[in-house]
Amino acid sequence: MLKIAICDDEKSQINLLKNILSIHLDLKGLDYRIYEFDCGESLIDSITKESYDIIFSDIEMKAINGIDTAKNIRLHNKKSVIIFVTSYPDFVFQGYEVKAFNYILKPYTSEKIGKVLDSALEELNEIQDKFYVVESKSKTVKINLSNTYYFTSDKRKVNAVTFTETIDFYDKLDNLEKNLPSFFVRIHQRYLVNINHVSSVESSSLVINKEVLPISRGRYNSFMIEFAKTMLR
Repeated sequence: MLKIAICDDEKSQINLLKNILSIHLDLKGLDYRIYEFDCGESLIDSITKESYDIIFSDIEMKAINGIDTAKNIRLHNKKSVIIFVTSYPDFVFQGYEVKAFNYILKPYTSEKIGKVLDSALEELNEIQDKFYVVESKSKTVKINLSNTYYFTSDKRKVNAVTFTETIDFYDKLDNLEKNLPSFFVRIHQRYLVNINHVSSVESSSLVINKEVLPISRGRYNSFMIEFAKTMLR
């Protein structure tokens, strides 16, 4: 089931967006449920109990705004597609830190919502859990790629650094680079990173999971092109 959250402190805006989304989703024949929240606090509280595929959040709300709400959401859920809605175009540049997928300027139109919804559904399909199967310590292990920060190599031994553990196996980064999805990008002879988890970039390094990894000079430009694409999605 597709789970969508709408967070807005104006009930009329929630109802309007919900009605438009329902029409588009019904036409697609999708099984879905839409959750309503009238403030950022209530949405944040629900995140520990429920995982939403798509979140539509107003930016200008009382108490806690949409940007701060999204920051809290990202602490628990890095996969939700977050779409901000706002009446003011000046706010659209504030979603970088939380990897906002898109922005919708009020007033809503069915055509505008439909296009963004279609893009969000395509994005969800792209980020569905993918696995890479390896032999590690005489066992067959499925590595969840969405939950993997990066791969690092030392000669023929590779370590997969994931959300919960480090898995070591024998392979070459060159092979992984050819076989893994495009969101894994080579930044160095020893590192292949999941670009979706990169939090910041400097001239010769990046930060991922609070770790600083080097970017080789020859790979910097190609990496920045891919990184920029993630910001524009």
